Amino acid sequence: MSFTSASFVMSASVWNGGPAPDRPEVALLGRSNVGKSSLLNRLVGHRSLAKVSATPGKTRLLNYFSVAEPKPWYLVDLPGYGFAKRSKTEREGYAQLIWGYLSQRETLFNLLLLIDSRLEPQALDLAMIEQLAEAGVPFTLVFTKADKLSTSQLRQSVDRFMAVLAPSWEELPQHVVTSASSGLGIDSLRAYLTEHLSKH
Repeated sequence: MSFTSASFVMSASVWNGGPAPDRPEVALLGRSNVGKSSLLNRLVGHRSLAKVSATPGKTRLLNYFSVAEPKPWYLVDLPGYGFAKRSKTEREGYAQLIWGYLSQRETLFNLLLLIDSRLEPQALDLAMIEQLAEAGVPFTLVFTKADKLSTSQLRQSVDRFMAVLAPSWEELPQHVVTSASSGLGIDSLRAYLTEHLSKH
């Protein structure tokens, strides 16, 4: 299954400013330099559908992309979190935008929370996971930049992250390991989304 029919629909500056909620939605969220735009482009097979910037924190709106396979749905690119160069007021504004969408958008059925596989477990990511769990937002962990590590380093990194979560979870969140650069895990992520879309 490919998602090559994807096309940009619109941007929204408020959580309820998107298109009519008439189809399932999958959102992408992660820290500002986690590689969100690159993963989105690789997932839908378009090199420049989402703008990739060398400067973190460029996504400042809710960006909606329409995908036709296996049935019509929206892929929603959310602003990144944790970008230090933003003012406190800006960060609060983005948090309100993100959480307004996550808590109120009824057609959201899964959030892909992107985690940089190269790093030790980050406090911001762990806090976000805790908030998502408390708010009842369904999410899947997507480890990014897996091509930057050896096979053993990657396994250790993912195991380390999941071990930090383990004491708080009866059943650990599902996760997929990916690389936008090499394509590792992209087919698995597409298959995962296709399976879940068939149920919504």
